[in-house]
Amino acid sequence: EIVNVKETGKILLVNYSDIENLSVTTINAERFLHDGGFDASGRYFIVAANARITVVVVDTKERKLVKLIREDDGIGIKPHPGRGADFVHPKFGPVWATSHLGDETIALIGTDPANHPQYAWKVVQ
Repeated sequence: EIVNVKETGKILLVNYSDIENLSVTTINAERFLHDGGFDASGRYFIVAANARITVVVVDTKERKLVKLIREDDGIGIKPHPGRGADFVHPKFGPVWATSHLGDETIALIGTDPANHPQYAWKVVQ
């Protein structure tokens, strides 16, 4: 299970398999986490910290931060994905899409490091 501790910028990955002895992994991400969702594989959790113009990518299998995608990487102003949209782009393969509160763009982020590593965790369009 995933817990966004929004203002702190921490993401908690909680293993509830032993309710008496919870296992919690804390990932330092970016302050002001807002909303997001999983990529199509269900492995990667992608969440916007829109006040910081950042999208955070977490590998829930490896239980670690993968990437902070920032304005310099091509993300638009104040990303606001809801849960995001997953689809297969004809050139870039699997992507995750987000709109933005601060501009009129939609960013597509590549989400397939195994089969499309050249596009993985980059704003491709």
